[in-house]
Amino acid sequence: MKKEIKIIKNRSDIGAGTRGSDMGIDAIEIAAIVQENNFFSRFDFEDVATENESIYNKVTNSFGKRIKSVFEQCTRLSDAVERNLNDGKLPIIISGDHSSALGTISGIKAANPEQRLGVVWIDAHADIHSPYTSPSGNIHGMPLAAAMSEDNMDCKINTISSETKKYWEAMKNIGCEGAKVLAEDVVYFGVRDTEEPEDKQIEALEIRNYMVSEVRYRGLSFCVSEALAQLSHCDQIYISFDVDSMDCDLISYGTGTPVAKGFDQFEIIEIINQITTSNKVAAIEFVEVNPLLDFKGNKMAETAFEVLDEITKSLV
Repeated sequence: MKKEIKIIKNRSDIGAGTRGSDMGIDAIEIAAIVQENNFFSRFDFEDVATENESIYNKVTNSFGKRIKSVFEQCTRLSDAVERNLNDGKLPIIISGDHSSALGTISGIKAANPEQRLGVVWIDAHADIHSPYTSPSGNIHGMPLAAAMSEDNMDCKINTISSETKKYWEAMKNIGCEGAKVLAEDVVYFGVRDTEEPEDKQIEALEIRNYMVSEVRYRGLSFCVSEALAQLSHCDQIYISFDVDSMDCDLISYGTGTPVAKGFDQFEIIEIINQITTSNKVAAIEFVEVNPLLDFKGNKMAETAFEVLDEITKSLV
């Protein structure tokens, strides 16, 4: 039995280093309007309150920028996801920056704490830094590490403040205490832009990464089937789709950290649709559309909406 879809709009970009992804949701809605597509009137939705004004606050610790506000934002999103799952809904979350993924994962786990959660992370970046390893301090590069409760102290390069440590520990315990997902239950698709601490952590934790070249060489359907086999013991699956997983030269530079040689939108649609056939998908999230950086008009949002519209057809 198919679940009713609930759109959750999370207009927050405080975890990013570049402003503008908070406008991504509106840009996607505009793409639908221009196409005369009534997508956003067909589904119930809710807006998660934000505190984007925190961007004006002086940054006091460069290793976890605005960490208190990101913690509070992720907590609000976690509560929204948990509530909708408990109401029997299938949340599709449209967020600004990717730090939101911690909130979504935490909400899924809080709703079903005894169930094992698999994560399919479609992204150019691993997002597995911690405040101890991050060269930028931008928390959109840390959500997966927080969800796995991993500090990667072996690669420590930063000495963090007591406040940053306090909120980092709090972030790891949103929704319920401890790790929400095991490293063996994480699968990357398209990760190709990482720093050395992340490379060492991925190797140490043996996280599987299906790079674009491998997916095209071995076959997309085969690779996704292999990934689903790895996650076969998981009770539920979360799909996180960062638009920078797509090829910036082919699609658009309308995202905070564009990377070349990525997927096209048709490959993304096929990956997500095949994963949803498992009937284990608990939530799907779209992140990092930044219309301020899009020199092709609204191309990135239009492409993200194309993916959103197509994958939803198989869910209703």
